[in-house]
Amino acid sequence: MPTSDQTGSPFDPVPFIDLVAQYQNIRAEVRDAVDTVLENQQFILGEEVELLEQEIAAYCDVRYAIGCASGTDALVLSLLGLGVGPGDNVITSPFTFFATAGAIHRVGATPKFVDIDPNTYNLDPAQVEAAIDENTRGIMPVHIFGQCAEMESLWRISASRNIPIIEDACQAIGAEYRGRRAGVLGRVACFSFFPTKNLGGAGDGGIITTDDPELAERLKRLRVHGDVGGYNHVEVGFNSRLDAIQAAVLRVKLRYLDQWSEARRRNASVYGELIRDQQLLSAIAPPVTAPDQRHVYNQYTVRVRGGMRDDVLAYMRGEGVGCAVYYPISLHVQECFRHLGYCEEDFPNSTQASAEVLSLPIFSELTQAQLERVVDVLADAVSASAHLKFPTAPEQQRRAA
Repeated sequence: MPTSDQTGSPFDPVPFIDLVAQYQNIRAEVRDAVDTVLENQQFILGEEVELLEQEIAAYCDVRYAIGCASGTDALVLSLLGLGVGPGDNVITSPFTFFATAGAIHRVGATPKFVDIDPNTYNLDPAQVEAAIDENTRGIMPVHIFGQCAEMESLWRISASRNIPIIEDACQAIGAEYRGRRAGVLGRVACFSFFPTKNLGGAGDGGIITTDDPELAERLKRLRVHGDVGGYNHVEVGFNSRLDAIQAAVLRVKLRYLDQWSEARRRNASVYGELIRDQQLLSAIAPPVTAPDQRHVYNQYTVRVRGGMRDDVLAYMRGEGVGCAVYYPISLHVQECFRHLGYCEEDFPNSTQASAEVLSLPIFSELTQAQLERVVDVLADAVSASAHLKFPTAPEQQRRAA
């Protein structure tokens, strides 16, 4: 499938994401940064990682940032750093990437799900407090698709119950809640540098942010087997070090992050206008941005009403327009969590979202022609699907015959 160019054509395929287009714009800077690491031959942690940590901390307006091997490891390390383990539970969303609940399970604790807000897809704070019991040791809101969870209510619950908030901000670097950036909204926050994220590396990588000096020191040693230096291991950690090459690439990209995020926000605005212009609002619900938020659109996720989502998905892919479903199976009904005893009806908002959501291309290099092409095909897909699901009277008669 060809990649996009700067002019585009309304008849060209549109990829779901085009990392090549991004790389071509910063190719020389990235190569210079990687060459510097290769010349120095210092590949694990070291100066490049320390500089990235300082720059991410400044970007998030937080005191400490600790690089690690992935966003998943950031979640696991944060839970371990807070002392979460067997017998504990952590309240979180069932509508998220698997790593959120997987990390809770991996440290020996139990993910305790509550339903989502149907408008933002984020954790519903109204349900959190009722779910707390004597074994709750954390609240893990997920800033899904690039929009922060509703934090004010969660702060009050956290303060009154003395339960730390662990931000799963893996999709939300640069997102803001009432002028404060993701990464400083809880006791600790976790980010992913998976290549398709708004700030993506050349492989896996992650980082943790916190204002807590003692927690920061513990996280630094947990990522190197609990070593405080000189092979002196004061606790058992594991190997989760960030590569210097990844840090070098990310430091280049961080300089462009706000520019790319604003381009995503512009693309989202254009999509909203085109969806309205095509009179699709009865079938397609665009994403909702909560008040006082800066949504950075790691994904542009619409709802496809009327049970048409899978038909629309298939049609658009058949026309060469990339799209994806995040996420088709709510975590509370995943096979590996069957032992928790949940059923689909326990969290109806999450279950319904899994059946209706569809993510459209949103990467910053999309052209106007490509945006128009996506919505034109979306309109055709809705029309074709509605025609199949709701046939006209003559068609009904022919089918009956």
